[in-house]
Amino acid sequence: VQLQASGGGLVQAGGSLRLSCAVSGLAFSNYHMGWFRQAPGKEREFVAGVRLRPGFTMYADSVKGRFTIPRDNAKNMVYLQMNSLKPEDTAVYYCAADRTNVAAPYYWGQGTQVTVSS
Repeated sequence: VQLQASGGGLVQAGGSLRLSCAVSGLAFSNYHMGWFRQAPGKEREFVAGVRLRPGFTMYADSVKGRFTIPRDNAKNMVYLQMNSLKPEDTAVYYCAADRTNVAAPYYWGQGTQVTVSS
């Protein structure tokens, strides 16, 4: 199983980034997908999740209204569209997958760094 995250980078506050996660080795449409992040000196935290079908999403309060988590079951891809970025969004972002609980995923990808400058 591989979850390959990409799309991180440096962006100014107020800008946008789109993270991508390419998934292989599992039946993608049978897995809930999520994005998590870990800032320096902090614990990893849940950011956003999407259930088996694209319309069923959930978000951390800190990103609600700014981030969205589309998934494309035909391409085995999940994305994190991040708008109105803030310096406090700076973190390493991870995509993850689980059969039953998107908040406690079994499979993890490598992280991608997002840095938001003020």
